[in-house]
Amino acid sequence: MTQTTTTQPLLGARAPKTALTSFGLFTVLLGAALPLIDFFIVNVALPTIGRDLDASESVLELVVAGYGVAYAVLLVLGGRLGDLFGRRRLFLGGMAAFGLTSLVCGLAPGAWSLVAARVAQGASAAVMVPQVLATIQSSTEGPRRAKAMSLYGATAGLSMVAGQILGGVLVAADIAGTGWRSVFLVNVPVVVVGLVLAVRTVPETRSQHPEPVDGPGTVLLAAAMLALLAPLTEGRAAGWPLWTWLSLAAFPLVAAAFYVVERRADRRGRTPLVPPSLFALTTLRRGLTIMAPLAVGFSGFMFVLAVALQRGAGLGPVPAGLALAPMALAFFAASLAGPRLVARFGSRVVTAGSVLQGIGILLIVLTVRADWPDVGFAELLPGAAIAGAGQAFQLPVVMRIVMSEVPPARAGVGSGMMVTTQQASLALGVATLGTLFLSLVPGLGMRDALLTTLVVQVGGVVVTGLLSLRLPRRIG
Repeated sequence: MTQTTTTQPLLGARAPKTALTSFGLFTVLLGAALPLIDFFIVNVALPTIGRDLDASESVLELVVAGYGVAYAVLLVLGGRLGDLFGRRRLFLGGMAAFGLTSLVCGLAPGAWSLVAARVAQGASAAVMVPQVLATIQSSTEGPRRAKAMSLYGATAGLSMVAGQILGGVLVAADIAGTGWRSVFLVNVPVVVVGLVLAVRTVPETRSQHPEPVDGPGTVLLAAAMLALLAPLTEGRAAGWPLWTWLSLAAFPLVAAAFYVVERRADRRGRTPLVPPSLFALTTLRRGLTIMAPLAVGFSGFMFVLAVALQRGAGLGPVPAGLALAPMALAFFAASLAGPRLVARFGSRVVTAGSVLQGIGILLIVLTVRADWPDVGFAELLPGAAIAGAGQAFQLPVVMRIVMSEVPPARAGVGSGMMVTTQQASLALGVATLGTLFLSLVPGLGMRDALLTTLVVQVGGVVVTGLLSLRLPRRIG
């Protein structure tokens, strides 16, 4: 094991003693991209999975929800373990487990075995991903850290869109007769390459004063997340039985108990799983407040559009995925300009991004209203491109803001908090906007249900824009 006393940067030090090279940055960004791609890659594959495994709608929702809930519940714990045992070690272990569980998903003989494998895959992602931001925070500084954070945010946004496009291409290609299984099996060779690179390029860092795992906090956070996410993701398909309402009613009580336990530990000088003292950082607190509606709207939009284009407009997996290609290309181009714009205009770039995103979604609304069901790549291009550019001016910048004042010693905790907020919000987006859309379809029809859901999302974009006005103008 690497001697961490020589690799962990000191607070106030002029430069990290073990710097993250360009190849090392590429490797950890690859690790960050894989789980996000896998969250979205399944969307366009679900109809094929259902037919092949004879799975009901509720079981198919568990294929998505099981992964997302396990990922969100264990993220903060993954960050703490990296602080404690070494971030490089946890990154390697999490990536190896992600590759293995992806293989199990691809070979699953039945629907329930696929659900179990997806839960395990989400847990392995929760071990790997917090180490990415923690490693960046601990082994870079100054302009290099700002560039790395911008690239992280760009990677996250591109992964969300690319996952849906890649899913459609792989399902349609039916490589060697694998069909939907290729959306999971494709991870295996990528993980092998990632592991080889990580061994050679990722430095070992950890907290100088690691704290033991916060057992009560871990249990209460897991209980709170499950109490909220499980009924929201499964309620509609299950017909909203009594347990879903009891679970939702229990959520605020469990969340309050979690806060009390964490605050008590923080005041006694221990390091709880989620230190309430970190919320004293204005950048972290306000950044997380924006991250939630931003991720909710994005994931809900991607899920709803995938379903509507396939079931309503009659597009196949490839055309449905490629309809979002302009969003991915615009996101990539705008994210390259983001750092220069932030240097000049600060956090007002986030406000401008929300305006662009709102305009893009409204253009999609007008297109759907006028041309449905004859919508595809060409019809959606203007709205998707503008929305993608707007998203690129928000997500990477907000991620940079959240982590800008987190000390390296708490990098694992801070990154865990941010990615947990992002992942829980992604799951909430599918659960809330997805449930709204699917509930409206029987009464309104596919087109009007889609229009209503998109208008609701525009309201969320307005909220994000207003919240962005409260961000500190200058970004460290």
